Amino acid sequence: MSVEDELRRETIKWLERIEKLDFDGDKDFVENVRAYISDSRYFLEKNDLIRAFECVVWAWAWLEIGKRYGFVCLR
Repeated sequence: MSVEDELRRETIKWLERIEKLDFDGDKDFVENVRAYISDSRYFLEKNDLIRAFECVVWAWAWLEIGKRYGFVCLR
């Protein structure tokens, strides 16, 4: 499997997982998570796989940090 194929597969896998989650909380945290998800989709469509993967990683980071410190909760 090529690096490009692996990046695409991993990006899609993590995007699909985070998009299935129902979360709420601090407006800024939630907006940032959703913005990174949107950006990841945008870059994926443009075949910019590195930026797409980076964005989905940042989306997960914001979500996990928000959960840890009580700014975001899963419903």
